[in-house]
Amino acid sequence: MNILVTINSNYLYPLKVMLWSLFFNNPNRQIDIYLLHSSLTDDEIEGLRKHIGKFNQKLFEIKIDDCLFDKAPVVMHYSKEMYYRLLAHRCLPDSLDRILYLDPDILVINSLEKLYYMDINDYLFAAAFHDRIPVKEINRLRLKAYEVKEYYNSGVLLMNLPLLRERANEEEIFEFVESKKRRLILPDQDVLNALFGKNIKKIDEIKYNYDTRYYQYYKLVSNGLVDMNYVIKNTSILHFCGKKKPWRKAYSGKFYSLYKHYEVLAFRD
Repeated sequence: MNILVTINSNYLYPLKVMLWSLFFNNPNRQIDIYLLHSSLTDDEIEGLRKHIGKFNQKLFEIKIDDCLFDKAPVVMHYSKEMYYRLLAHRCLPDSLDRILYLDPDILVINSLEKLYYMDINDYLFAAAFHDRIPVKEINRLRLKAYEVKEYYNSGVLLMNLPLLRERANEEEIFEFVESKKRRLILPDQDVLNALFGKNIKKIDEIKYNYDTRYYQYYKLVSNGLVDMNYVIKNTSILHFCGKKKPWRKAYSGKFYSLYKHYEVLAFRD
C-alpha cells in the first residue's frame, strides 16, 4: 500500500499520530510512506523515519525543489505546497500505479483495504464529497463555469497515477489559479473540483472521509443509524476538518477523547 503525505514542519506532530493510527489498524500489511516536502530539516526527516520504523514500515522522502513550481501562482496565505498533491504524479516513481493521499489531520480507525484496492481504472481520482446542501450550492455558484455538480474534499484522494501522467496538465492548473485568485477559498480543492471533478469516483464519506464536526448531522439524516457504535465499527477515516484541531488546546469535539488516545499511544516510548 502506497500512502502520500505532503507537509511542512507545522504538521509533523499530527502526521505522526495519523501514521500511527494507520499502521495500528492495518496490521500485517506493507505500507510505504511517500513524503513530498520542500522545507523539513534532516533531523525532522530522521525523527519521522524512526517513528515509521517502529512498525517496520518505510519512508521515501522526495524533496521538492522550489524551481519545479517556479511558474505556479500562489493565493493568499497558501504556498506552493498546495500543488504537491495535485502534481504528485510528476514527482513520484514511474513504477507506482496508485497511491492514497491522506491529510495529517486524520485518524485511521479501521482497515483501508477496500478503499485502496477499489477499481479506479477509468478515473483520475477517488474522493468523497460532504453532502450538505448549503456547501454544495455555494461552491457550485463560485465555480459554475466548470459545471461542478459535487464539491469533493481533497483530504483523502486515491490517485490513478498512470492516467494522471497522461491527462493532468500543470499549465492548465496554474492558469486556473491565476485567473480565479479572487474567488478561490481552498485553492487545491477548488482546482480539484473545477478541472477534475468529472473524473472523480465518488466514495462513501461516512466510511472514508467522516467530517468529525458533523456527528449530530450524520446521525440525524440517517435516522439514528450513524451513531457512535456505527462509526467505530464501520468508518475507516475520521477527518478533523476546519480550523479547530484536536492536538491544540481548547478543542472539545465529539471525537476528542479518541484522538487523545491515539496521540498518547503514538508518542509513548
